[in-house]
Amino acid sequence: INRKRCSIMEIVPYNGTTLAFIGDAVMTLWVRELLVSKGYQKPNDLQKLTSKYVSAKAQAYYLTQLIDKNYFDENELEIIKRGRNAQTKTIAKNADVITYRLATGFEAIVGYYHLTNQCGKLEKLWNEVIELGEQ
Repeated sequence: INRKRCSIMEIVPYNGTTLAFIGDAVMTLWVRELLVSKGYQKPNDLQKLTSKYVSAKAQAYYLTQLIDKNYFDENELEIIKRGRNAQTKTIAKNADVITYRLATGFEAIVGYYHLTNQCGKLEKLWNEVIELGEQ
């Protein structure tokens, strides 16, 4: 799968919810492309398998694993905190508040990498997610 499609948007101080909104879209597209490339075609299978990667529980897991590995630098941790601490009126259907906020932090860093055109970091992060998702 070609991951060379990064955003060309101008860098501005996006809020955590906006970063997470974009990050969610990027993650969903990646996962759907991955599953289709593996030969999945039935909508029910695609939906079930997509949630394995993009659920709040899965994204919170990726984030905590990567933080434990000291994966992120100080600036990236600030972006994650911005997403995690964003005030939203929405709560995930199948996640507690802590899990949901961790997932939002994860989506925020994905959105940040995308909007700031950091294709190499996006690619590296995606590879880590695939590895973590297969465990």
